Parts: sequence; C-alpha cells; structure tokens
Amino acid sequence: MALSVLDLFSIGIGPSSSHTVGPMRAAKQFTDGLESSGQLAATVRVQAELFGSLGATGRGHGSDKAVVLGLQGESPETVDTRTADDQVAAAALDAELRIGGHHRVDFNWEEDMLLHRRKSLPAHPNGMTFRALDHAGEVLRERSYYSIGGGFVVDGDASGSDKVVADATVLPYPFNTADELLAICAREEMSISDVMLANELVWRSEAELRERLLEIWAVMRECVDNGCSAEGILPGGLNVRRRAPSLFKTLSTNDAGHVTGSADPLLAMEWVNLFALAVNEENAAGGRIVTAPTNGAAGIVPAVLHYYVKFVPGADDDGVVRFLLAAAAVGILFKINASISGAEVGCQGEVGSACSMAAAGLCEVLGGTPAQVENAAEVGIEHNLGLTCDPVGGLVQIPCIERNAIASVKAINAARLALHGDGSHKVSLDKAIKTMRDTGADMKIKYKETSRGGLAVNVVEC
Repeated sequence: MALSVLDLFSIGIGPSSSHTVGPMRAAKQFTDGLESSGQLAATVRVQAELFGSLGATGRGHGSDKAVVLGLQGESPETVDTRTADDQVAAAALDAELRIGGHHRVDFNWEEDMLLHRRKSLPAHPNGMTFRALDHAGEVLRERSYYSIGGGFVVDGDASGSDKVVADATVLPYPFNTADELLAICAREEMSISDVMLANELVWRSEAELRERLLEIWAVMRECVDNGCSAEGILPGGLNVRRRAPSLFKTLSTNDAGHVTGSADPLLAMEWVNLFALAVNEENAAGGRIVTAPTNGAAGIVPAVLHYYVKFVPGADDDGVVRFLLAAAAVGILFKINASISGAEVGCQGEVGSACSMAAAGLCEVLGGTPAQVENAAEVGIEHNLGLTCDPVGGLVQIPCIERNAIASVKAINAARLALHGDGSHKVSLDKAIKTMRDTGADMKIKYKETSRGGLAVNVVEC
C-alpha cells in the first residue's frame, strides 16, 4: 500500500470528510459506474441507504445532501458551496435527480434516501448502498461502499476496514512504522520531509508537488479568511454563533497580529485559537476546506501552519511544503496502523491524529531532528488518547469547533517540548498509535460518532 501526501490533504466540502466528502465521492463513483457499464439509459430510479454512523448522524452531517450532489455528478473538490443547498432543495421539490448531471430519474426523498440509525454493514461503521432500478423495478446495479475517514472510499468488495487503496507503487523509501521511518532517516542522513519528498517523486515532479501543496495552503488561507469575515448563526438548529469574526476584529485592533511590542505574552495563542475557529466554523457551515486529515479536525494543521507563517522568523513557502510533507508522513502511520475515522475509533482518531501531524510538521520546520519530530508527534497523540466522538445533534459544532482550537495549541506545545529534548523518550509513536487503535476497539459504540453518548446526550439534559 502506497499513500501520498495528497491522500492526507485533499480539498473538499464541509462538514465532514467521512460523512460528506466520502458519501459524495461514493455516489459519484456509483453513477460513473452506471454510465461506463451502459446501464444509465435504462435507469429510472436510484435509491440510497446509509448505515451505521452515517445513518445515525447523517442528517446533522449533511450526508443525505452529499449523496444527492454526488448522484448528480458533483465532486467535493469542485462543487459550488454557495449553491449546493439550493441544488439539493430543488431535487427534493421537483422529485427528480439528474444522474451524472444530465440523465433524469424520479426521486422521492422519503423513499429513496433511507438512513438506518441502528443497522450497519459488516466492514466499517460508515457504510452505504446504492441501487439503480429500471422501469419494471428490477435492480440494474447495486453497490456498497465504505467511507473510512479523510474522504477515503472503498468498494464493498473490500476484505476489511483496513483496506485503503489499491496503489501498489514501489517507493524508494517505503515505511509502515515510525521506527522504520527513523531508521531510513538515520541510514540515509535525511529528514522526514526529505524521505516523503523522495517517495512523492515516483508520482509527480518536485515542481508539480510543490504547486499542489501550495494550492492546498492557499485553500487553507482562504478558508481562514472566509471564516474571519462570515458572521451569523451556524446552520443545524443549535444556534451556535460564529466567534471568529469578532475575535479577529479584537485581535486586529489590539495588536495587528504581531508579537513585537505586545504586552500580552499569549497573543500568539489567541491567533492560533482564531485560525482554528475560523476553519471549523467554515466547515460546519459547509464551506470549502482541506481535509487534514479529516474535516472534523480540519482546523488544526491550518492553525499551526498559520502560526508558523505569522510568528516564526524566516518562515517561507519552502517551510510550508516541508511542514506538510512531515505532517503527512505521520498521518500515513495513523492511516495504515490505526484509523482516522471518528466512527471507528472516536475523536482520538481525528483530532488526535491531526494534533500529532501538526506537531510533527511544526517541529520539522523549527529545525527538529527526525527523532525530535517523532517525539513531537507522539506527544500530540498521547495526550488525546481516549477522546470520544460525541457531536451534539449530530452536528460538527459542539464540541468539535473548540476541540480543534485546543488541539492546535497542544500541537505547538508538543513541538516546542520535543525541541527541548534530544528525541529520546519512553513511549514511541508506534506504541502510542497502537494504543489509540486498541482504545478505539474497546470504546463503546455510543462514543463513536453516533450522537448516542457523552456530550451529545448530556448537553440536552443540562
């Protein structure tokens, strides 16, 4: 299995990579299959069923809307976020879908979009099934898919939830564990970002990779800018007010964003909070974001990257590229050895992995050795172990938005703490990742993005 940095950072749409981006991609993949197989012309009706966590919290996460958009040929990377809700509303009102954007079929929202709150498919909690019917009601095509976190989708023939992609590319420096990665760095006298760069060159040129990563950084910046300017109440019914715009005005008025001359020693932390809030409020509103590695944790890497650019002397685009490469190396370790899906292991797999990735990326660009970078990543995940996924109302708002801000500051602290040591530590990153996986296996299902436990139920009672 070979994973690229671009697999860990992809451009998508809020509010959830597993509940929005994945289902949209799966629906589009299904309709693409209908067209390529020649079955689209005979299709008069399409049905979708969402299971497990998708069924339990799909309404709040917009999974049903994402499926409609995907069936109509939209992709998370390019869908117009300003008109997405109107497109879905029109499909429901007109009782029709335009499959692939052009083939009309009948559509009854209540009958053709089914969310099963307590049924699951076997391979992963985020399962979905699509079927196409002809005029006689016969099934022309039926496929199941799993949205396994970070926007990754696997077909229903996957042998298990750990099957990610079928890319068998041979890499010059393959690694499956942090220990293997550190051994490569020591043997070849390379940094972690150097190893990742060498591996990436099997897919694309260095110039192309740099362009793609800086495009991702541009989307992160645009997301922060949008989040700092868009005021009002977030959708979904919880009446959560956007806080980023007012915080941005306060910080801009008081200090213009510079540490020099400021009387507040924690000003940088205030800005980091702002960056994370801005991204996750945009995500909750269905805006354009970067899955980093998931939407629920999408504010952490951008917030720490913004901290690097704004507050670290000498920060530049080369550093941004190295940051993302090192962060992705750590994300790959989580992806192949545990999970980044809140529905599978709780929020430790989303916010925890993102905190670990951001800590590694920052430590890399602050001059950390490979051992120090690994140490930073370990600290980032160790202190998120056991974190549950308990979104109130099935919405990616409470506690998700604030949780990203707290984890962003934690990532910076982890990087700085690691830089004060020599990289040696008692608990390895590999052991911490294994512990996260084991903890997720032991965690009750109600704490895994079902909104049936934790804050999701106790906030209502309070």
